[in-house]
Amino acid sequence: MDRQDLFSYIDSRKDDVIADLQSLIRQRSVSAKKQGLEQCAAVVAGIMIKAGINTRILNLPKDGKPDGQSSMAPPIVYGEVKMKRKTGRTPRTLLFYNHYDVQPEDPIELWEHDPYEGIVEGDYIYGRGSSDDKGELITRIKAVEYYLKFFGDVPCNIKFLVEGEEEIGSIHVGEYLAKYHDDFACDGVIWEFGYVNEQNIPIITLGMKGLLFVELTATGPTRDAHSSLAVLIENPAWKLVRALNKLTDTSGRILINDWYKEVRDLTESEKAYLNTESFDEIRFKTEYGIHSFLNNVQGVEIQKALVTMPTCNIAGMISGYTGEGAKTIIPSTASVKIDFRLVPEMDPLVQFERLKKYLFDNGFDERSLKVRLLHGEAASRTNVDDPFVDVVSESAREVYGDAKISVSSPATGPMDSFSKNLNVPCISIGSTFIYSKMHSPNEFARTDLLLKTTKCMCGIMDRFASQNSMTENQPE
Repeated sequence: MDRQDLFSYIDSRKDDVIADLQSLIRQRSVSAKKQGLEQCAAVVAGIMIKAGINTRILNLPKDGKPDGQSSMAPPIVYGEVKMKRKTGRTPRTLLFYNHYDVQPEDPIELWEHDPYEGIVEGDYIYGRGSSDDKGELITRIKAVEYYLKFFGDVPCNIKFLVEGEEEIGSIHVGEYLAKYHDDFACDGVIWEFGYVNEQNIPIITLGMKGLLFVELTATGPTRDAHSSLAVLIENPAWKLVRALNKLTDTSGRILINDWYKEVRDLTESEKAYLNTESFDEIRFKTEYGIHSFLNNVQGVEIQKALVTMPTCNIAGMISGYTGEGAKTIIPSTASVKIDFRLVPEMDPLVQFERLKKYLFDNGFDERSLKVRLLHGEAASRTNVDDPFVDVVSESAREVYGDAKISVSSPATGPMDSFSKNLNVPCISIGSTFIYSKMHSPNEFARTDLLLKTTKCMCGIMDRFASQNSMTENQPE
């Protein structure tokens, strides 16, 4: 029996894959609402145990409580399968990182199916988390399960880290990595997601942008005031608007002093990969109902912007009266949440101090404009020349026929925490169709991509294991 026989077996297990994914979708696990997280961790653990994976629930003690008791941090599901076959060499260890938490289902009225049912229609399974990230998690678990059933062993040591806070910034994952460092020690990490483009070609991603997430709150009168007093009382909403107007120009370039100081250009190898990336401009514009891109970028400049450009984005604003009819007031407060995407070498805490200094140097004071840090995550990027890149790309091409390599995702995850704590390469590949409506109503996963990615994970395990002997024979 060889890997192609295993692939045929995986094709016959479609109903099994769907059933386990449905059991995960049906367990709500909304980290933003602290809803169902411990229960979902238990469901994940049950599926992993059934798959033949040695599984433990890990916790962080808080307020002097011993391990295993409730804490502020949702539990992490840890899994491990050790290779039994003796080869005379220390086997390599591959870690799968995923998360079981999901985004809120709101607005519920826009869903065509119950978001927590996992309805199957043709090759589509609908539900919150069907792609992000429960579908991706199932492909990793099933790859290990089917490999064990087919060959009786795994080709290398396998570990799982499945967390419950990714959708709210992976607040405690760094603490978990530090506390359980020996458990998570490995030689490479397969990241929690991966896109498949419009041509059904997987996109292998080597990095993530960083994030600085802040809240600005402007204050005015101690209570809402009659709007006729606007000649005497400064409106905090206008104050906030003026502060926001200082942050970027009309092109989106950030005006904060020294904001781009540490930004470096792409290496020649990174540029070479960037030039090979495809992007369907027409489909993208149609999908989001837009007619043009900011600054009218086109061609390779689109990918360059996504990979290399920091951003300043208003995520939400609140002030005053926004209900039906009229209510003429001067609001007592106005607040805005802003996310800044960061690139390698930009330190979130340094950028936060630059933001505060810039605002206060431009006439705003700490009494009437509060600047609060909500979350910071540094960017991370695996070297394009790392041998792990070939392991993943060859495995993807075996199953899909082709693969594209992206230097970095424009999104953010805790990849920097893994890189720093474990000192290993992290690479993203998965089953998520690029327009699967993640974070939106009617999120779906494609069952054909779930099966292909399960096969791809098996190929990655094989090639990753064989890389052991290749690297041992390389001259120093």
